[in-house]
Amino acid sequence: MIILSNTLLAVVQVAGALLSLYFWVVVIAAVLSWVGPDPYNPIVRTLAAITEPVFYRVRKWLPFTYARGMDFSPLVVLLAIELVQNIVIKSIAQYAVALQ
Repeated sequence: MIILSNTLLAVVQVAGALLSLYFWVVVIAAVLSWVGPDPYNPIVRTLAAITEPVFYRVRKWLPFTYARGMDFSPLVVLLAIELVQNIVIKSIAQYAVALQ
C-alpha cells in the first residue's frame, strides 16, 4: 500500500502543479486580451493555442459566458481549476495519506 500511496501523492503533486501553471496561463491570456497585443507575436500565439480550445468549449457549453462584448469564459475556467484543485486533488491527496 505504501507504493500506491506514494504514487497517488506524486500524481496529485504533478496534477496540482500543472493546474496551477495553467491557472496563470489563463490569467495572462485574459490580461493580454484586454491590451490587444500583436497577434503575430509567438508568445501571444502560444498562449492562444493553449487557452483558446478550452475557452471555445466553455463558450459552446455555456453560451451565456459571452454577453455584451464581454467574454467570461476565462473566469469560468479559473473557477473550474480552483474547484478541481480544492475538491478532487485534495480528496485524492487525503485518500493517499489515509492509505499509509
